[in-house]
Amino acid sequence: MTVTIGWRELLAALGGAAVPWPLAARAQQPGRTIGYLGTTTASAWEPWTAAFMQRLRELGWIEGSNLAVEYRWAEAHSERFAEIAAEFVRLKVDVIVTGGNAAIAVKQTTSVIPIVFVLAVDPVRMGLIASLARPGGNVTGLSNQQTDTPGKRLEVLREAVPGLRRLAIMANAYFPEAMLEMREVEASAKAQGLEVTAAEIRRAEDIQAPFTALKGQAEALYVTADTLVNNNRARIGTLALDARLPTVFGFQDMVEAGGLMSYGANYLDLFRRAANYVDKILRGAKPSEIPVEQPIKFDLIINLKTAQALGLTIPDKLLALADEVIE
Repeated sequence: MTVTIGWRELLAALGGAAVPWPLAARAQQPGRTIGYLGTTTASAWEPWTAAFMQRLRELGWIEGSNLAVEYRWAEAHSERFAEIAAEFVRLKVDVIVTGGNAAIAVKQTTSVIPIVFVLAVDPVRMGLIASLARPGGNVTGLSNQQTDTPGKRLEVLREAVPGLRRLAIMANAYFPEAMLEMREVEASAKAQGLEVTAAEIRRAEDIQAPFTALKGQAEALYVTADTLVNNNRARIGTLALDARLPTVFGFQDMVEAGGLMSYGANYLDLFRRAANYVDKILRGAKPSEIPVEQPIKFDLIINLKTAQALGLTIPDKLLALADEVIE
């Protein structure tokens, strides 16, 4: 005689035996792990991190489900880059995502774990990759073309400051990429007939002295991009205003903190696109075979409040070109 046992009866017969299965499923660890190294603070990177994670979700990677993210913040201490990279190696993460300047230290720490960089000034000259088309090794990512845009920044600065003749350039001498950008700016400025003064800084305590020295000696200030500058953006904005110096930068945060204007790659877009790289790598692609991409979106940001405080009238044609005007 055949006895048919229904699903309810089977569950009753097994008692609690069926309970561990869903508990075990919920207890499973996410399948892949990202090591996310922010060069400054979580709050400073928050918009970029949000854009990156949103794109990963769109691609099917859900944090806490099939993905774990180990967030680490260097708090603008470059000596921590290698320490954090070594920790990621011990954790055996599947891929490391970080900024261009930290990527150098990460690459020196591991030649095995894939690395995706964002915001690299010039990844070839920095030694991160062999070429844009064929990166080679375990590193790939996105360049922000900081060294390709000085001419455009100077162009918009000269539109805002008619008759500009004397330009000062501030850069962190401890940050090779910033010095590389400074040389590009010097060459572009001199080609445009401008007198150039270089102001090198190395730590936060060095920032005030150049403004004192430049007061009355320069008519505008170009500030290169790096972590030290970003962390002191409000102070730089205040000092520049006190010294009556119109400023131009490569990224928007500086303008929101009181700078006059910025022109550069859209960082939110770059971080969204970085998620595409991570997705490819987690699905089996080799970093050496994923070409490094460059920005496709550039933003011009103008702070009208700062312009008014400096007694500048921004031409209407420049305002019309701006992606955002802060009033």
